[in-house]
Amino acid sequence: MTADVPITLTLRAQAALTAAPAGAMISHHTAAKLWGGVVPDTSAVHVSIPPGTSFSRAGVIVHRPHTLPAVGTRRRVRVTRPEETFLACAAYLALVELVVLGDSLVGAGATTAEALITAAAHRRGRGTRLARSAAALVRRGVDSPPETRLRLLLCLAGLPEPEVDHRIYSETGQLLYRFDLGYPQIKLAIEYDGRHHERDPYRGRDLLRREDLEADGWAFVVVVTEHLNGTPGDVLARVARVMQRRGMPVPRLSERWRQHFSQRERPA
Repeated sequence: MTADVPITLTLRAQAALTAAPAGAMISHHTAAKLWGGVVPDTSAVHVSIPPGTSFSRAGVIVHRPHTLPAVGTRRRVRVTRPEETFLACAAYLALVELVVLGDSLVGAGATTAEALITAAAHRRGRGTRLARSAAALVRRGVDSPPETRLRLLLCLAGLPEPEVDHRIYSETGQLLYRFDLGYPQIKLAIEYDGRHHERDPYRGRDLLRREDLEADGWAFVVVVTEHLNGTPGDVLARVARVMQRRGMPVPRLSERWRQHFSQRERPA
């Protein structure tokens, strides 16, 4: 290998398997990334090896399952199948991270929400309960991890689950508008607006479309990174206020969201 060849995740995975025992496969976080999933970043390569074998290598995290999971192939690399990857990661990820993984795997076309639910239902062992809870929360049509986190913030607080990827079409079937999350029954749209949108060449067009929708009676709650990561309680309060103004029953908010999101203290 020449010095100018980029060291990609695929190359590192192939190198790890070359040194590993026969029958080994890429698994956990590394397999998730190869399938297009989103997991907390790590530089290590995860490898699962057959029972009765041993392996050690710098930069490789070795897993020794009692039974090797079903194997698939991704980029000519032996990897655990997407459903098995999701289940394996349940032993290492928290609920929100695991739903982010599930949503991203579905978004990448690697699996379906239904397949994850079925796989979790037959799962036994560490992480089983979490895998089942997370699989039930996986949705298709999610564009990004922050959208998943925003939806889960609302759900964990006890608010009704918003519709994902709500779309409005013209009479001729042309797509006019698309919302990250929404409550179409009360014309409330909830949008995550990441910092990259500030440089988005379509930002001006989107703002004009938003004005059109507001003229048609839609309300918007726009959430940015600082809100989601720093003041999620304020996000919930904003959404609840608009719901109440529009006549939608709002339950007493659950404190469960605090187990998964950090609220920055207000300055004295």
